[in-house]
Formats: sequence, C-alpha cells, structure tokens
Amino acid sequence: MAFSSINSAIAAHCWKTLRLIATDMDGTLTRQGKFSRDLLQGLETLQAADIPVLIVTGRSAGWVSGLVNYLPVQGAIAENGGLYYPANQEQPIFLSTIADITPHRQQLADTYQRLKSEFPQLHESADNRFRITDWTFDNRNLSVAQLEHLNALCISMDWEFTYSSVQCHIKPRSQDKATGLIQVLRDYFPQYQPEQVLTVGDSPNDASLFNPQLFPLSVGVANVLEYSDELDYQPAYVTVATEGDGFCELVEYLNQLM
Repeated sequence: MAFSSINSAIAAHCWKTLRLIATDMDGTLTRQGKFSRDLLQGLETLQAADIPVLIVTGRSAGWVSGLVNYLPVQGAIAENGGLYYPANQEQPIFLSTIADITPHRQQLADTYQRLKSEFPQLHESADNRFRITDWTFDNRNLSVAQLEHLNALCISMDWEFTYSSVQCHIKPRSQDKATGLIQVLRDYFPQYQPEQVLTVGDSPNDASLFNPQLFPLSVGVANVLEYSDELDYQPAYVTVATEGDGFCELVEYLNQLM
C-alpha cells in the first residue's frame, strides 16, 4: 500500500476495531532522543480511553525494566522481541529460547569480533552490557551497502541482523518485533486479535510490525520515509509530523474518534 497521510487516509480504514497500540520507542515516541510533555499526555489520553499501549523496542533489557515502571503502558517488549516486561513486574519473560545465557553471550561477542575484523570502525553500544538476547553496536555513518554486507555476514554465522536509527543488532534467528508481539498477545492479551492492534514505528527494525498479513493496521511516523527503500514491509499510513510529534498526531486523531 502506498504511503499516505494519517489525516487524509485514516478514515478509509475501519479504525473502530482498534483495541491496543504496540509502538516502537526511539524515533517514534521520542523527540530528539527525549520524551516530551505532549507525548506523556498522549499516553495518558490513551490510558483514559482504555486503549492499552505496549512498547516494542530494540532497547536493552536493563533499559526497559526501568522504563516500563514509569510510563503509563501495559508492558514492554525489549531487544527486538527477545524479552517481555509486564508492567509492575521486575523479572522478564523470555520470548526467545536460550538454553544458557553465558555461552550465548560469548557466541554473540565472537560474532561481533568477526564483524569488527572487517569493519574496524564498529563501536559497541553503551547499553550492550545490559543486554541478554542480542548484541548491539552503534549505527554510525554506515552505508546501506555496508549494512547489507553486515547482514550477510551475520546470516552466514547463523544469526540475524537488523538496525534502527540508533543501533545495529546481532540477534537469534527468528527473533523480531512481530514474532515477539504475537507471542505476547497470545499469552497475555488473548482478548485482542492482531487485526485489532495498531502497530507504530519508524525504522527497518520495525518492518515486521508493518507486515499487512500480520498487522493490517500500521502507522509510520514521518521519519520512516528516510528508510522507504530499506523496509521489507511498508506501513499502511504515515503521519505528517516526525518522531514523537507524529505519535502525538496519531493520538490526537484517535481522540477525535473516541
């Protein structure tokens, strides 16, 4: 489906079926890396309207374990589908099957060193030490061709690779945001069907959330257009505003329908 403005096309879809929002965080809820007052108000508006929100982020387990306890959300999926943190629960629920964390982390470290041998400029992300299921390095001035080569290298070593506007991720096969979200919906929100879930994102690691066969109702905030040639799936709709302002635009429109 072609990109379209949220304001001109949203009415053409049956938005009345919407029951839950699953949204990326960095570049989707944040504005220049921070949460705005408008964003927090928007989340409170959704909470008051009985529309639960789930965060689905590439951020680390350590980061998400704190985040989920001060935002008005039902829970958060961390590490691109690796773990789930329900609100007000300290221990994560594993969504990826990892038999032993210690050798798993060592294998990820070895894979990263192999990538670094070909790309010496790679720099491990500051939050990598707080991760469990994946390994990250900063996405600093890497070209699309270089990202594609990194992807091919990871596949050759039986890993998967994805990236956002912030980080690159080495992760287990079949670990992605959509797979994790479907598992969380099945196990913790069985009252909602995928077609009742609105997914929101901005980067290539959100592409699985835009898969119309899984989630027909999806929105990209306007900065997603920067990656339009790099997405496996395109969002059904795109906001006019970028980043957190785009999410607030979406909330404002939904508020008119409530």
